[in-house]
Order: sequence, then C-alpha cells, then structure tokens
Amino acid sequence: MENLKAQLFTDGGSRGNPGPAGIGWAIWIEDRRKIGGQHIGIATNNVAEYQALIRGLEECSKLGIQIVDCFLDSNLVVNQMKGLFKIKQARLAILAQQAKDIALRFVSVSYTYIPREKNTLADKMANKALDKHLNN
Repeated sequence: MENLKAQLFTDGGSRGNPGPAGIGWAIWIEDRRKIGGQHIGIATNNVAEYQALIRGLEECSKLGIQIVDCFLDSNLVVNQMKGLFKIKQARLAILAQQAKDIALRFVSVSYTYIPREKNTLADKMANKALDKHLNN
C-alpha cells in the first residue's frame, strides 16, 4: 500500500505582539483540500505559528496521512523544527517539542520556508478566524 502524502500549509498571527491571535491551515491531498482556522486567545506571532503547525499536523494525523510536507512563512519555526536554530524561549521550546512528538506519528515530515505571498490560503483562514472572534 502506498503511503498517503499531503502538503500542509500553516500560518499564525497576532494583532499586537502579543495580542489576539489566530491560526490557519490548508491540507492538500492530491486534488482535495481541507482547510480550517481558529482563534487561540492572546499570543505572540511565534506562538501562533507553532500552534498552527501543531493543529495542522494533528489534522493530518486524523486523516491518516503518512508523509507530510509542511510549508510555513515563519523562517524561525522552520529552522527551529529542522534543528538549525536554537530555541531560546521556554514557551516555544514546549510547543516545538509538542510538534515534534506529533511528527513521530508520520513516516516522514519535512519543513519548508515559503514567502508569505505563497501562503495565502492558510493566512486567509487565520485572519478569518480572528476577524470572526473580534467582531462577535
């Protein structure tokens, strides 16, 4: 049986840093996609980026994905997940470990930095979730 492969795009952001924050994800499996977004309370941009990655990986796990190619517009998170940058903040270290623990569920996980303009759907989902929360 062939391993099910997906592309995962995630984004997190806050309005104010820290401030009200939202996360978004878009999972592409061949020509199908699953998208989502969520308000996560008050957080920094970097915490939101990690929360988005964690949620996206959780969603991939639920779908039975075995190979995940992750695309993020956070150079910091990508390089920390690859072990190229040290994680100096305790909160980020906890989130990075949580993401790494989830990643163990898969046959393979890769992390790639992409420019913000290539991550529009995940960004849109994060902003939509945040706007919905702020407008209620």
